[in-house]
Amino acid sequence: MLKDITIGQYYPARSFLHRLDPRIKIAGTLLYIISLFVMHTWGFLIGAGFLAAAVIVSKVPPLFMLRGLRPVWIILAITLALNLFLTSGTVIWSAGIFTITQEGAELAARNGVRFCMLIMGASIMTYTTTPGMLTAGLEKLMMPLSRLGVPVSDAAMTMSIALRFIPILMDEADRIMQAQKARGADFESGGLIRRLKALFPLLVPLFVSAFRRAGDLALAMDARCYGYTAVRTRMNPLLLEKRDYFVIIVLSVYIAAVILLRVFCGW
Repeated sequence: MLKDITIGQYYPARSFLHRLDPRIKIAGTLLYIISLFVMHTWGFLIGAGFLAAAVIVSKVPPLFMLRGLRPVWIILAITLALNLFLTSGTVIWSAGIFTITQEGAELAARNGVRFCMLIMGASIMTYTTTPGMLTAGLEKLMMPLSRLGVPVSDAAMTMSIALRFIPILMDEADRIMQAQKARGADFESGGLIRRLKALFPLLVPLFVSAFRRAGDLALAMDARCYGYTAVRTRMNPLLLEKRDYFVIIVLSVYIAAVILLRVFCGW
């Protein structure tokens, strides 16, 4: 259930992707997501092959990664249903007010594959990047915005903390749920609506725990004088190495292939 939510978690391993510069991983993830919206038909095979290669190189267990798709099945189901029943075209099935067209089925299939690949592709970045490195990478990439008065360091830290708090709050919610189950609460019987209503008693203790953790984090950051200096430095500054340049070349070839196949072959 809640333990299946793996978004934002870091999976410790000694892999090629774990050693990459976080800036390369963030930029590569954005380019991969953009490429998914360029693909139309057979181009998804290229995206799937690229994703499979990234999963193998990351040494993250495929089952662990697929488990992260379970919490978003409702969003996926709603997306597929909207595409199936609200797309006009050649009717292939009809029952009452529900009608499925050939164009709707094709659109639902494309968007379903695109959604799953997008979630898995974005998850690889958080699985292979620690919160500290993710913050450093975001800060470096957004550094040009500092000339416009944007608080880059604070924005990067906020995004990193938000990602890090997702698995922490999920673990806290799971502990609260187990404690309420031990006192007789039922979260699994009945229909979907009844199970959703049964989750409401979790909200109050979960919010209390979240505010307590936020207060502790604020005190810890204040004790370490975070924000008291105009310019912050890092003990280990980010420097591109040979493997990073190699990945840049691979990403360039992949993006070029996707664009050329889409333009000239309609993929």
